[in-house]
Amino acid sequence: MNIITVVIADRLSPTEIDRWAGRLATARETAQPIAPLTDEIPDLGLDDAYAIAESIVRRRLEAGDRRVGHKIGLTSKAVQEQLGVDEPDYGSLLDTMQLADGASVPMGSLIAPRVELEFAFHLGARLAGPGVDAEQVRRATVAVQPAIELVDSRIVDWRIRLADTVADSASSAAFAFGGRRVAPEEVDIADLDVRLVRGGRELERGNSSAVLGDPCVAVAWLANALGHFGRSLEAGDVVLSGACTRMAPVMAGDAVVGDFGPLGQIHLEFV
Repeated sequence: MNIITVVIADRLSPTEIDRWAGRLATARETAQPIAPLTDEIPDLGLDDAYAIAESIVRRRLEAGDRRVGHKIGLTSKAVQEQLGVDEPDYGSLLDTMQLADGASVPMGSLIAPRVELEFAFHLGARLAGPGVDAEQVRRATVAVQPAIELVDSRIVDWRIRLADTVADSASSAAFAFGGRRVAPEEVDIADLDVRLVRGGRELERGNSSAVLGDPCVAVAWLANALGHFGRSLEAGDVVLSGACTRMAPVMAGDAVVGDFGPLGQIHLEFV
């Protein structure tokens, strides 16, 4: 699948990039959302949006966080339709974002959280774009595993365009691994059914094929997208390949289960 990203030529200054990064960082820290960046900058380009996101990550790395991988967002038509966008994006995963399977998540630190079911790819080899394909991803993957991503927009009311969510670290908030960790040859990662259950009631049902037809294609897309910025996926990185289902909102008192069939289940509670 060829996915073409159009980048607006007009660029923000480093000062403007850092200013927007600061506003989004403050929104996360205070759980107080801000208006969409594209309200003020209607032609915000994706290069600048990714530069804002990377400035946010740099602040957190300087504070002691560690980057452990990346998440891919907006890979399924269902989520694209939910948010009114038409191509994937990506953000960074930091060690402080990881939750344990079964964790109790405090709602006070979040704004408008939603959960989605994904597959985690544990990489054992470097993937450097351009030109990475799905077969290279399979060869580079040590294991795949069920995951829940907790997304939370720092943009008020999830009123986002693509550049808004890119700048906001792809709306990432936290993630958790669970179930069975298996070698890629042990499972048909392109055809696995998943269910999202809340309070014993099924909210969403999906299949891994919703992720660009094959989650390996999504990971290849990420490697090539990072190559645009002179970066790569490294051995030891983890990649969340994108949602198999629509996002589902959560509130205090909710207990959610991601059921990945033969790969087991993963649980989170919200308090």
